[in-house]
Amino acid sequence: MWTVVQSIRVRDFLDIAIVAFVLYRVFLMFKGTLAVQMLAGLGFLLAARFVAREADLYSVSFILDNFWAFWVLALIVLFQPELRRTLAQAGRGRLLRGLLGAGSAERRHVFEEVGRAAESLAAKRLGALIVLERSSGLRHYAELGVAIDASVSAELLGSVFQSGSPLHDGAVIIQGDRISAAACFLPLSRNLTLGRTLGARHRAALGLSEETDAAVVVVSEETGAVSLAVHGRIESGSGAAVLAARLEELLGAETPATSGGGSLLAGVRRFTARGKV
Repeated sequence: MWTVVQSIRVRDFLDIAIVAFVLYRVFLMFKGTLAVQMLAGLGFLLAARFVAREADLYSVSFILDNFWAFWVLALIVLFQPELRRTLAQAGRGRLLRGLLGAGSAERRHVFEEVGRAAESLAAKRLGALIVLERSSGLRHYAELGVAIDASVSAELLGSVFQSGSPLHDGAVIIQGDRISAAACFLPLSRNLTLGRTLGARHRAALGLSEETDAAVVVVSEETGAVSLAVHGRIESGSGAAVLAARLEELLGAETPATSGGGSLLAGVRRFTARGKV
């Protein structure tokens, strides 16, 4: 036994860790889908093959053996939706996007679309809560809402918060460059010093910003004002460009140098200087 332990190398632990991670991701991929039932069916066929061999059922063994000869193709056909979804999620991973150099451009597009949506909703006096995930995971809150998994666009965000939409109550959560869920409920702030003028929407935004490092865009239904809740504070400002620049500053996207950079920076400073709680 000691000889076996001594023969284990560091690369063996690495090999086991990689296999364990892959299996873990596969199980997550199958969780909550019809693939679980198909896996149970494949397990039944595997058990039937073993029983047929032990019972000398030659015809059944022949059929099952020929099936397992093409098991790779069978898995690809049966689990095509799950495999496509997993590969798509891997392609949207932060590490791969960073290696491809597409991360900053995609994040900047998200900020611009959120700014456009907030400006449009504010003009129509439609209340909204838009949460942008940072380092703190928001999966727990996203799972309590309605799953969407769509590209971020001002048009989609605007349609979600229309008063007649079944998803307008609650918050939209953006993870990376995708809208992961809508109609999500956020924890209310427990700060007893908040003014009575702040409604439930602003208190929910502050509550999440107190528990996580998320950035929460709030559009007031009563006044049409656009605010940003971050680190337990409310920052007020105006304009899609100013909001997008502030989000870039918070979420780490690099802002390209432009001729109007001075005025934009001044707008960001005005955004962060007003309305703190």
